[in-house]
Amino acid sequence: MTELGKIQRPDVETFSGRRKLYCVANIYTIEDAPEDYRALVGKYWDEVVLQIEKIETAGKIKKIFCEIISQKGEEALDMWSKVNERVPEIIRKKIGEGGVLVPIENEEILGQYTDWGNCLRVIFTQQVFTRVLEFYNEFAEKRFQHIMNVINTNLVEEEAGLLIMKDEDRAKLQFPADIEVFLITPPSYDDIVRWFRKRFRMKSQEHDKEES
Repeated sequence: MTELGKIQRPDVETFSGRRKLYCVANIYTIEDAPEDYRALVGKYWDEVVLQIEKIETAGKIKKIFCEIISQKGEEALDMWSKVNERVPEIIRKKIGEGGVLVPIENEEILGQYTDWGNCLRVIFTQQVFTRVLEFYNEFAEKRFQHIMNVINTNLVEEEAGLLIMKDEDRAKLQFPADIEVFLITPPSYDDIVRWFRKRFRMKSQEHDKEES
């Protein structure tokens, strides 16, 4: 697995003949996000676009995979525009350059995975939490297996693909050995991680003051 952001343009010969998957962490602004966070997210996606151009020296993107998308066409992209307008911008650009958008989600599995995840956020008793967590984990496993099968089936020999997905979910995918995985992590990714750590510390300090 190669982390782009730590290296320059890849050596084309090194990856010749192999399947390649360029992975981008899907980061978007949170509701009522402060301006400094919005600026970081905007910078992040600007850097992602530039790094995609660099990494494509190893192979032009032919297949595009994106979380939450379960159907083809503009309807899927319009849905994403309401959450993160940068994602459909990148997808449309790559489609215009010859790429194909491949839906990676199964609607039924995704629906139950999301519902069980929402249930976990409102449970107060340990017994119920444990039972609901079992259902959540069951559909999480089904979802990740389905996504992996779609990628493995549609990314053919020597092709390069783009995967846009939350980092913590992408890390749970078990890619075949013949797929070379590139993690696109621009410098601003670390800035965003630090922003959340700082925010968490501040909230913890505020909570401690209230408790004292």
